[in-house]
Amino acid sequence: MAVPEHEREGAAVTANPIDPHTSAWHLFGAVMRRCRDARPNLGLRQAATQMYTDFSNLAKWERGERTPPPDMISRLDQVYGAQGILTALYDVLVRLNAAAESERLRAGRYAENPPFGIGDDDMERRAALQFLAGLGTLGTLGLSTEPFRQLLDLSFDHPHRPLEDWEQACADHLYALRTRPPAQVAADLFIDLMAVRRQCQVSTSSEVTELQRITAMLSSIHANALTRLADHGAAIRWWYSARQAADASGDLALRLLVRAEEAGHGLYGQRDPETILRMVRSAQQITDKPYLKLLTAEAKALSMLGRHDEALKTLSTLHKAAEQGGTDRYGFWSPPEIYFAGSWVYAGAGDESAADTARENVLRLARDYQYPVNVQLHGALCTVTRGGIDEGLRQAATAIEVVTPAYRSHHMIETANLVLRAVPRDQRTRDSAIEFRTLLAAAPPQSA
Repeated sequence: MAVPEHEREGAAVTANPIDPHTSAWHLFGAVMRRCRDARPNLGLRQAATQMYTDFSNLAKWERGERTPPPDMISRLDQVYGAQGILTALYDVLVRLNAAAESERLRAGRYAENPPFGIGDDDMERRAALQFLAGLGTLGTLGLSTEPFRQLLDLSFDHPHRPLEDWEQACADHLYALRTRPPAQVAADLFIDLMAVRRQCQVSTSSEVTELQRITAMLSSIHANALTRLADHGAAIRWWYSARQAADASGDLALRLLVRAEEAGHGLYGQRDPETILRMVRSAQQITDKPYLKLLTAEAKALSMLGRHDEALKTLSTLHKAAEQGGTDRYGFWSPPEIYFAGSWVYAGAGDESAADTARENVLRLARDYQYPVNVQLHGALCTVTRGGIDEGLRQAATAIEVVTPAYRSHHMIETANLVLRAVPRDQRTRDSAIEFRTLLAAAPPQSA
């Protein structure tokens, strides 16, 4: 009896499994296999027929034993239904290999490695993983992200990292969030999130509890980065993961921190202000003390709703609570946040003097690249609120235009939209308002 093709291929796969962490080209082959497996009834022979090549060539490419020739990559993308990912990944690996070959020539070591030998493969494989992480996280090519998440999950050696290393990783990612383009932060974070997930699966219960803290922090930073990229659906799912991990850790301070982060960043077009108020009040119920980050989110939400007297009252409560002390040991809280909330609330209420003072304090203390831009936009908001529509919109346009595209986060765009929404409805057909609206439409956060 003849053995069906898919069973013969299955046996071959078992005998020659793809090991994506062997090399960068083995990873490329694993991506090929993953794409083909996602297409119903596309066996190697059917794929080879459509590729006009022998099926043994495809098998070797998928196993990383040989590299596909450049003129086959575009066709591979079509036949495997990869929607451009194989072409993009191939280009990344070829550039990396060329750089490695150039370095070997400069060092007089050309003979040590043949073409595509990939002498510095750890670096190249990690770069390829970062590339895939960016696709899986940001949906750049409109692909289903789950297969690539699973691929990343398979692509690590999974050594146990000590807890102190993970804590340092959290600090590093938090620093990156404040200083680097959000797309880069999201890609780097995704890799560590998958690594800590795998470590949880093979750790003791006591280790898992500590790793849940790490997961909560990394997930919160990741959700923040995704919010900066306006990827709100993904951000909300990561906020949920962060809450789940924080609750599982049993750490009250972390549970509050994650909820406050979710509420605060949700104000930037992710959720409506009324929902944010409900989230704040729900979170506040798990502690009997005022929590600074929750108060900042509450004050901003009230300001957005036009409830300025309540916002100012909440701001007063925030300052009193801050006098009693209130930092978090995870590094998320910083003193400029109080002044930033003040800049927002005073600007919305049209209190120019108070808003100016708060803005100066933010500029003096800020560590996050977003703060200086957003407080300039608060100044523009105050100008518009006080009746200076054309001047305020000019100030806001200047604040946005000077930002390098890769750093032009959704937090900035949404703050600019606050300025635009402050323009009375009967004045929104002014030339300055039309020009500013056009600028915002052409200046989304960059994912490159």
